[in-house]
Amino acid sequence: MAGYEKYETRKRIPDPNTSVLLVIDVQNYFASMAKPILHNILTTIDLCRQSSIPVLFTRHSHKSPDDGSMLAEWWNNDLVIDGTVEAELMPDIRRLAGDNEVVEKKTYSAFANTGLEDRLAAMGVKEVIITGVMTNLCCETTARDAFVRGFRVFFSTDATATSNLELHEATLKNLAYGFAYLVDCKRLEDGFFGKQKIESIK
Repeated sequence: MAGYEKYETRKRIPDPNTSVLLVIDVQNYFASMAKPILHNILTTIDLCRQSSIPVLFTRHSHKSPDDGSMLAEWWNNDLVIDGTVEAELMPDIRRLAGDNEVVEKKTYSAFANTGLEDRLAAMGVKEVIITGVMTNLCCETTARDAFVRGFRVFFSTDATATSNLELHEATLKNLAYGFAYLVDCKRLEDGFFGKQKIESIK
């Protein structure tokens, strides 16, 4: 039994009519963390698109350490700099992301100074599904921010990742307790399609 399961007292499946999938920061800079879950991210994207759920991708970068604000201090200026290979979406993600589907950001939350909230409101979105990296930083902050802005939050347990399992599970415990419904690829597939088998991601 995963450590977070005892906090998961609420279960629910996203409503395809009012949901959006957010794929957070799957960039070359974070490839070591993203690669082990890349198949699950691609599967989640495929499940959502088959269910007519729109998909948005975030890309985190800074023009220079000078615009890093507290992140520059916290991470000793080790930032993702725009225009570098590290700042680009990983190839398997980049090929799926249309130009109008990428949200540029420069702090943990995908909602901070990005116009995302207004964009989702215009789309009629009431629920967000969160995947990507890092579980405990940009993914968690985006989830909490979405919750306090009035969105119902679904957080993937198997299509998010961070630097170690302890931090990953700590986030899942906190979110299950107070902010988000937990989902994974199987729950989404069963919820969207019943027991119908879909074509596997190659």
